Amino acid sequence: MTYTWHPTPDYLENSNVARLMRTLGVTTADELRARSVADIGAFWDVVVRDLGITFREPYSEVVDVSRGIADPEWFVGGSLNVFDVCLARWADETPDAAAVVHESEGGDVRVLTFAELADQVARAGAGLRARGIVKGDAVAIYLPMTPEAVVATYAIASIGAMVVPLFSGFAPTAIASRLRDAGAKAVITADGTIRRGKAVAMQPQLEEALISCPGVDVVVVVDNLGDGKVGEAEVAWSELLATEPDLEAEPTSASDVLLLAYTSGTTGRPKGAVHTHAGFLTKVASEVAYGFDLRPGRTFCWITDMGWIMGPLSIIGTHACGGTLLLYEGSPDVPDVDRLWRLVERHSVSMLGVSPTLIRTLRAVGNELPAADLSSIRILGSTGEPWDPESYEWLAREVFDGRVPIINFSGGTEVGGSFLCPYPVEEIRSCSLGGPALGMDVDVVDDEAHPLRGSVGELVCRQPWPAMTRGVWRDDARYREAYWSTFPGLWRHGDYALVDEQGGWFILGRSDDVMNVAGKRVAPAEIESVLAVDPAVAESAVIGVPDPAKGEALWAFWVGRPDREDDDTVGQRLRSLVATEIGKPFAPSHVVRVEQLPKTRSAKILRRAVRAAVLGTDPGDLSGAENPGAVEEIRAQVRGLR
Repeated sequence: MTYTWHPTPDYLENSNVARLMRTLGVTTADELRARSVADIGAFWDVVVRDLGITFREPYSEVVDVSRGIADPEWFVGGSLNVFDVCLARWADETPDAAAVVHESEGGDVRVLTFAELADQVARAGAGLRARGIVKGDAVAIYLPMTPEAVVATYAIASIGAMVVPLFSGFAPTAIASRLRDAGAKAVITADGTIRRGKAVAMQPQLEEALISCPGVDVVVVVDNLGDGKVGEAEVAWSELLATEPDLEAEPTSASDVLLLAYTSGTTGRPKGAVHTHAGFLTKVASEVAYGFDLRPGRTFCWITDMGWIMGPLSIIGTHACGGTLLLYEGSPDVPDVDRLWRLVERHSVSMLGVSPTLIRTLRAVGNELPAADLSSIRILGSTGEPWDPESYEWLAREVFDGRVPIINFSGGTEVGGSFLCPYPVEEIRSCSLGGPALGMDVDVVDDEAHPLRGSVGELVCRQPWPAMTRGVWRDDARYREAYWSTFPGLWRHGDYALVDEQGGWFILGRSDDVMNVAGKRVAPAEIESVLAVDPAVAESAVIGVPDPAKGEALWAFWVGRPDREDDDTVGQRLRSLVATEIGKPFAPSHVVRVEQLPKTRSAKILRRAVRAAVLGTDPGDLSGAENPGAVEEIRAQVRGLR
């Protein structure tokens, strides 16, 4: 029987989203969704007031679309700095409450209260000002998930500079391209980090990148490994914090740039998504409050990186709600797969963010249930890729005994949060994204922009939202081409989605991942969910390869569980399984066992890279890959199959 979450009286009465529903006089989540897009200005005004987001100068109008849907102005005339809302407020109201808790892979724990965090931010901000960094300058953060990353984020924002977060695993070329595009004046880095028990150098990577970045004037180095060396032209983090604190944040307007969040594409240079103080703050605060039900006294933990949008979202969203942010620096399965669960127990985590791939990895070791006490968990979060039912239901039904909702949401870097999101006050079917996120007027359409139900189509949005990117940094033409050129007047996100006959919403993958087999679109997730049923399969990736008869033929790549079974036997079984469950035309032409699939550090499988390995083409930007060597392994393994 398919699993469905049924909300308990506690969520229906005491959750943050239930409070919002009472304020708006609605009784169901779908009524709330409808109200949120009937008048977007009125809705976001209510959200600002409900969450206690205080503007230094009040706005005269919530949203102005006089320049068109692609160029909205939010919170017109208002002024606000995220430092005021996320730190100054709580440093005054709850100074001794934990703002940041950090655990290293080695088990060391550090804690910063709101008062301590605000003090360090004021010192770091003053230190940057003293070194010539001013409002409007771009400052990059090339750090692991440590308290210094949080301090740096708020310090940069507090002086009105722009935060440019970089993936902590980037190589020099990827770092340099983003620093040059952003016009960065400063970089805050660490000597390195520990991952899987090994020291991973970061400072040398940056130093190599800076050879081609003459515009960077200031480099600050955090001694994270304990043996960092600061060069003559560099500044020690400890020296920055020794600056006399400047407790007054820079006045910033609602539309001043807070964040340049870079996305990686398959071709071309990375895109810098532009996010503002008021827009990004309001959207991520609403995500964390209403979807993840965070409030003061609760702890938010998402295993992520500063280079993914979930890094800034976790920081600013958690503190906008007055919660505690738990950072974990390292691999969540070291020394074993129980590490994640022990982290929850040790720090009484209220909201735990996971990825489907991570759960598949934990489940693959034998379906054993965690021994840790997980009673503190109220919400499970998920994003980044589609679920398979077996892993979703193992987590929901077996690990958490049906008592915790999975808030599986989907959006993106340029969205500044989610397009689709379920809420703990509604029934949530297995693997479902629930429905449109609040304030998001999304739809699924066909190639002619007509609404679709019951079949796969493009995910679009009909109205703007506060955290909608204000453009691609220094490239307005690219912004319009990327999001507004396919369907006039509609934001096209590049995801294929499905609204089924029961009204459930599902993301089925990127448009360029979706395959056309004998004239029928099929998403990788549809096939991979079938493969996941087989006990031999730990995880899989399905791609389409040009075929003269079908248009595209399916190739399936799978990683096995520890108990090895004959590959040919499993391959035949998997073909038969897909033929039975989906249809004979969709049976994979090739079923290939591999040792690993290429992934990002946030555990997204890079299917485009797998396809490139098969076709012998350029896999594109792999700077965010955890294991780029997997591409060449697959390339060597499939040589001769085509």
